[in-house]
Amino acid sequence: MRLDEMGISPEISKDERLWSTFCHLSCFAIFILPPVGHLIAPLVLWLIKRHDSAFIDEHGKEAINFQISVTLYAIPCVLLFFFFIGIPLALALGLFWFAASIYAAIQANDGMAFRYPLTIRFL
Repeated sequence: MRLDEMGISPEISKDERLWSTFCHLSCFAIFILPPVGHLIAPLVLWLIKRHDSAFIDEHGKEAINFQISVTLYAIPCVLLFFFFIGIPLALALGLFWFAASIYAAIQANDGMAFRYPLTIRFL
């Protein structure tokens, strides 16, 4: 989707791109604060910076929506661990989470709008 279709000016500053990138990469805070770091870090960044720019606001909301969605998708994986199908499902979900988060950060750094696939839009 083009930025002007989303109501965002195509002239994105370096600071806006940097904070948008941080919104996506902050999900890796799960390694510092398990099991909720991937939810808290993007939420805090978004709450602090959302009024500074529509670009940061959109990327922050997208990052939070994706992290909530992945958390919801992980619940059946945990339940299915007892049937051993949960292990490959969790590995696939983890790989998807990692790759999508990195790709979204790259898109934000390039000043592009990004929508995660398979994301439930809460915000």
